Amino acid sequence: MTPKKLWLTLAAVIIGSFAVLCFYGVEIFREMPPFPNKVVTESGETLFEGQDIKDGQNVWQSIGGQTVGSVWGHGAYVAPDWTADYLHRESELMLSELAQKDGKVYAQLAEADKAKYKVLLQEELRKNTFDAQTGVITFSDMRAKVAKQLRNYYAKLFLNDPSMAKLRNAYAMREKSVEAVDGLSAEQRFDKMDAFFAWSSWVCVTNRPNSDVSYTNNWPHDPVIGNIAPTSLHLWSGFSVLLLLFCVGILVYYYAQHKEEHVSKAPETDPMRDLKPTASMRAVLKYIWVVGALMLVQMISGVITAHYGVEGDAFFGLPIQEIFPYAVSRSWHVQLAILWIATSWLATGLYIAPAVSGVEPKYQALGVNVLFGALVFVVAGSLAGQWFGVMQKLGLVENFWFGHQGYEYVELGRLWQILLLTGLVLWLFLMIRALIPALKRKDESRHLLILFVIASLAIAFFYAAGLMYGRQTHMAIAEYWRWWVVHLWVEGFFEVFATVVASFLFCRLGLLKIKSATISVLFSTIVFLAGGILGTFHHLYFSATPTAVLALGATFSAMELVPLVLIGMEAYHNYQLSRSTTWIKSYKWPIYCFIAMCFWNFLGAGIFGFSINPPIALYYLQGLNTTAVHGHAALFGVYGILGIGLMLFVLRGLYPDYEWNNKLIGTAFWCINIGLLLMTVVSILPIGILQAHESITNAYWSARSAEFMQQDFMQTLRWLRIPGDTFVALGEVLLVLFIIGLQFGWSRKGKR
Repeated sequence: MTPKKLWLTLAAVIIGSFAVLCFYGVEIFREMPPFPNKVVTESGETLFEGQDIKDGQNVWQSIGGQTVGSVWGHGAYVAPDWTADYLHRESELMLSELAQKDGKVYAQLAEADKAKYKVLLQEELRKNTFDAQTGVITFSDMRAKVAKQLRNYYAKLFLNDPSMAKLRNAYAMREKSVEAVDGLSAEQRFDKMDAFFAWSSWVCVTNRPNSDVSYTNNWPHDPVIGNIAPTSLHLWSGFSVLLLLFCVGILVYYYAQHKEEHVSKAPETDPMRDLKPTASMRAVLKYIWVVGALMLVQMISGVITAHYGVEGDAFFGLPIQEIFPYAVSRSWHVQLAILWIATSWLATGLYIAPAVSGVEPKYQALGVNVLFGALVFVVAGSLAGQWFGVMQKLGLVENFWFGHQGYEYVELGRLWQILLLTGLVLWLFLMIRALIPALKRKDESRHLLILFVIASLAIAFFYAAGLMYGRQTHMAIAEYWRWWVVHLWVEGFFEVFATVVASFLFCRLGLLKIKSATISVLFSTIVFLAGGILGTFHHLYFSATPTAVLALGATFSAMELVPLVLIGMEAYHNYQLSRSTTWIKSYKWPIYCFIAMCFWNFLGAGIFGFSINPPIALYYLQGLNTTAVHGHAALFGVYGILGIGLMLFVLRGLYPDYEWNNKLIGTAFWCINIGLLLMTVVSILPIGILQAHESITNAYWSARSAEFMQQDFMQTLRWLRIPGDTFVALGEVLLVLFIIGLQFGWSRKGKR
């Protein structure tokens, strides 16, 4: 297939996919669960106003939101999913009330008699009592009574009642999560958050109009309340597997006919050896140093976050919960992972652009240095803001702008988001102005350069999706835009960017023919984006979205796996390149990072990813530790190690005259990869499997409950993270020492 046909196909894929993505974004808005004007009882009492629900969502976000348990399955893993927990406790209380009406004690009844009350319970809970004309949701007096009992229960948990100390410890919660701010007492702020919990749980069990399935497709699994997997989950899961097999067959047929061509004879010397770094290229070094610093802070935050799973109020006896609580440590751990990975890739782009064109634009180094200062400011400011937000030092409006937004992966306040977007636009400007001379040459590398520019444009502007929701936007809409950032920005266009950069580097080294690499990269991008763009919907199966979103997510997320089928060939191809000539040994560790990335792409994104992606699987597994397995193996294993590999390529160019200390960098490489494998397979995966069994056998709430998670053998499995975590930490420390040592000498081993 010619490059022209591939470009036309790529354009059709991108335009068609985004048209569908946007169309169903409108459908999500049109069919989202209602924000009521108020919730009242049958006897006319107002339980809470609609504004209370919106403010309560903000209160929940201010204490850490999705870093303190989860809502609709999205969030952290130590505390429960509050919607599932609320529904379970509500059902228990209402069953007791129903039986008590007949003068019976529900717990003492035979199973046959209990079945009667379960039917009555489901009729009560699943009936949609929202009046579209008045905007009012009506609760029965019995359900309202139970809601008040639940309010008292959760008030004890979030407002420092001593009787709940043990449970707070199991959930790794602060002694008093909600505090007085904005002239409102802690109790008043909690009442608003309780209204949000009640509404978000109502969404999970209430049938859509003219349907017998809830707004969240009957998630979470809980047979007692009638939340069982609907037929659509089974049908679309099966279809996704069949489609995967079909697409794999097509890909294997294509790959058999089209392969990247190696050059017939590798150059005798390193073609990039004589490249003289310009001032702006040398200025990139400080980015790499900051990546090392962020990586170490992220690792320390991760160690503390993991330990909170076994000691919820301290760190090996040190009472740090009121200084550095779980919500902050986890937020920093997740946010810093994205920041250091993104910084490593941005630094690579700033280095590559002048190297490709051979031209250093005027004031380019100044721009690189200004961008660096802006990056440091945004990172420091956003981390501090998250701490102030979780510690309840900010009002709801201030928290949204400067503190903690409460959404996983986009925790940073809105101001920091805007500044980060501004920095990305500046980065794009610096990139394009340096690439313009190369684009004007119109040689055979132009196709790769254009794709490189397109990926750079996407990186700069797709982060803007995080600005599309506001402080009190409906959660179904906020989740839609949040996953644009997480899936399309982090997982999508960054991967396209990295694929182009890696291919371009191998071409510049004289190991691949540019024409062959161009066709291969274009085809890979088509295949990846064909599944990846609409695959965004697989994150939204149970986020109060219509069934069509589930169908599209299941279908196209299966296609995301197709390129990974041949990942072993890519790994072998990279290994061959690492042995193609003597001088290429100087690039051994960057290439080994690409090989490791292939391994983690297959295992983390492929095996672990597809194990939870089909709707029927995610129905039971969303928000369990099986998700954490995929998250660690894919985010760190794929994107993190790829970022490390790109950094090492840049460092090879910045220190071209010296051999490296292979023992130091080699030990770092193997410690990171072995440690990550031990962490996921020995500890997190077994916990996830046991949770999955509990979720499927009994109910989702049970798999997330303190009673299940605090069992002795579960604690033992959590302690088994120590060997893997230790290896990863050691590897990262050695990597940073290696980077510093290139400047101060201990990482250099003689002249090349």
